[in-house]
Amino acid sequence: MYDKSRPLRVVTLCSGYDSQCMALERLKERHPDFKYDLIAWSEIDKYAIQAHDAVFPQYAGRNLGDMTKIDWSVVPDFDFLTYSTPCTDLSNAGLQKGMEEGSGTRSSILWYTRNAILAKRPKYLMLENVNAMVSGKFFPYFLKWLDELKSYGYRNYWQVLNAKDYGVPQNRERVFVISILGDHDTFYFPPGRPLDKCLMDVLEDKVDEKYYLPQEKVDQFIAQLDDEKRKLIAEQ
Repeated sequence: MYDKSRPLRVVTLCSGYDSQCMALERLKERHPDFKYDLIAWSEIDKYAIQAHDAVFPQYAGRNLGDMTKIDWSVVPDFDFLTYSTPCTDLSNAGLQKGMEEGSGTRSSILWYTRNAILAKRPKYLMLENVNAMVSGKFFPYFLKWLDELKSYGYRNYWQVLNAKDYGVPQNRERVFVISILGDHDTFYFPPGRPLDKCLMDVLEDKVDEKYYLPQEKVDQFIAQLDDEKRKLIAEQ
């Protein structure tokens, strides 16, 4: 049990605004005895950094910057590493340049995660990415990564989860991998549950026009879609 005397020590890579820590905050609300400490995080996008500092001001001074350049020997030990490396070159919305190691794509920085793992040997790892990572085109690289983790002593559990099955009114599939070092009980992903809310339940009633895309941009986006997707939009 991770509590006040021994908090769960966490590091997040490609942190964004750190939804992982938001989940840990919810866990604290449900289990007051549970404690965690974000030892360090890694983010280079200035807007994501601003968002992270706004949400977690207590950790504002712990950003390690570019994850490909971190000297892990000077980072304190930690128990849990999350890595949501860029999906840019995997997503169906992109050019799908891939994640092969050494390819120079943004998605290929996944392989730099090994630097943290080998230096610190955290007990728990969590990968989150678009489900295209486990599609036919990229699946061999995904399996290669899992094999590498296995060679380090981790047992891997993976599954594609959809946000709509966990209380969020959004059809959003993501692959999750939980890797646990050494002997442990078998891990099981939580079962889904019926959705009890719709999009209208979470949308604001009034939104400033500055947050809307110009019609010209919307038309350009629709023009890039295939006929089937354009038909679906027209029916909305």
